[in-house]
Amino acid sequence: MNCPECEATITLSPDLLDGEIIQCPDCGVELEVLSTEPLALALAPAIEEDWGE
Repeated sequence: MNCPECEATITLSPDLLDGEIIQCPDCGVELEVLSTEPLALALAPAIEEDWGE
């Protein structure tokens, strides 16, 4: 699988779960596993501050 940000090859564990967050070893971007069958990765959503709400 390739990183959607930098196109680096990412070696993934066979026991990945949907929704798991992984990090690209080359560029460090966080990626979310959207699906394991078929395998799909996307940039993980940024955690937004809730300003105490």
